[in-house]
Amino acid sequence: MNDDIIELQTRLAFQEDTITELSDILARQQVELERMQSNIDLLQQQIQHMIQGTLAEESSPPHY
Repeated sequence: MNDDIIELQTRLAFQEDTITELSDILARQQVELERMQSNIDLLQQQIQHMIQGTLAEESSPPHY
């Protein structure tokens, strides 16, 4: 009976460590995803500005 309790305590400690590790990994991934989303947003803005600049150049009459 005592060995069973020790085994359960060992498993519980291992599971707690694993849960903590997974939680830390998930938190780091969330930060990374937020950083990546910010980069995507910035790239989309830059592309939009480039498109608007190209359209403005195309609609301008040529200068002779």
